[in-house]
Amino acid sequence: MPTAVLTDRERTAVQAYLRLLHTVRAAFDGPPDEGRPAVVPPTVLAEAEQALARAGLAGNEEEFFRLLHHWCPPA
Repeated sequence: MPTAVLTDRERTAVQAYLRLLHTVRAAFDGPPDEGRPAVVPPTVLAEAEQALARAGLAGNEEEFFRLLHHWCPPA
């Protein structure tokens, strides 16, 4: 049976994903700027990608979202 206890690398991946999610939401929630799409800073996206790779979760979205759900359940 899988456990909801995350390793340090898994926790780092979840935290990086949540930072990316909040950054994207903030970009889209801001006032619309004519002709310019919302931009996510490349460093935020790179941080999430690197954290997923270090945790062995790159390409394993099902496992990652299971961990995310256990660590940060929907309200």
